[in-house]
Amino acid sequence: MKKILVTGAAGYIGSVTCELLEKKGNKVVVIDDLRDGNREAVSKNSFFYESNFGDEKILEEIFRSHKIDFVFHFAASANVPDSVTDPLKYYDNNVVNTLSLLKIMLKHKVNKIIFSSTAAVYGEPLFTPIDENHPLKPVNPYGASKLMDENILSDFAQAYDISFIAFRYFCAAGATENRGESREYESHLIPVVLDQILGKRDSITVFGKDFSTVDGTGVRDYIHVEDIAMAHILGMDNFEKSKNKFYNLGTEKGYSVLEIINSAEQIINEKIKYKIGQKRPGDPAVLIASNSKANKELGWKPTKTLEDIIISSYKWRKNPKY
Repeated sequence: MKKILVTGAAGYIGSVTCELLEKKGNKVVVIDDLRDGNREAVSKNSFFYESNFGDEKILEEIFRSHKIDFVFHFAASANVPDSVTDPLKYYDNNVVNTLSLLKIMLKHKVNKIIFSSTAAVYGEPLFTPIDENHPLKPVNPYGASKLMDENILSDFAQAYDISFIAFRYFCAAGATENRGESREYESHLIPVVLDQILGKRDSITVFGKDFSTVDGTGVRDYIHVEDIAMAHILGMDNFEKSKNKFYNLGTEKGYSVLEIINSAEQIINEKIKYKIGQKRPGDPAVLIASNSKANKELGWKPTKTLEDIIISSYKWRKNPKY
């Protein structure tokens, strides 16, 4: 049994990961300011601190009160279009606060961190599927802030007694029976599509139809959130042989926006109302991951299909439990 500090555990991926961690007998300590998360998503078995993960006073209290074995760092501002219009928020929350977290970790000799990164560090792909050796040229402040965090982690690993694993995941989607996406403002494609079917939206907007793709709409690699959570657990279990490395998490298959809409229509047997809008700033045309490194070194591979993602998301959004 390990005791794990999870930042952002009231959010989507963090809450699902905590659910799996507790099922495996681990103890979880949560810090989350609930700006994008839900208190109901935090297990009653967790130690909960309502605060920003960069609050050094609260971090001091946590590390004094608990013998932390690992930090799982999910908390971040993570909306690409918003990062273009308000980059200050992204550099402040994602970079400055991460430095505060690392500083307190060093002070208390907690030296293992698993970091939630993103495919946005790659920018416009020069080839697909994208592997970990692809050039890192983010095209939006969100991706740039995450790349700064990756560089900080690499520098800290070289200079100090601290090690990391960073997962660059592509489009998280889907739900478990008890946890799913639940935000005040939802911008992710699959939940938006399903909300239109459920009557929560009059229609949806497809942002751009002139990308260099099969049908002109953006192509993304959709991965079930439970598969992402399992990768983090495998990273913890294989930490010593895989530390200070970066891993892509994806399915090696991409779907365009219109393909997602068509798939949802067929699976749910409902028509979806949509309109074509302008491209959003900072959106690459295609993002598809190579997952061969994670498969070879961690024994990880995705287990869920697009149908699994859509059905689980649909059930969740009909009856969210947090």
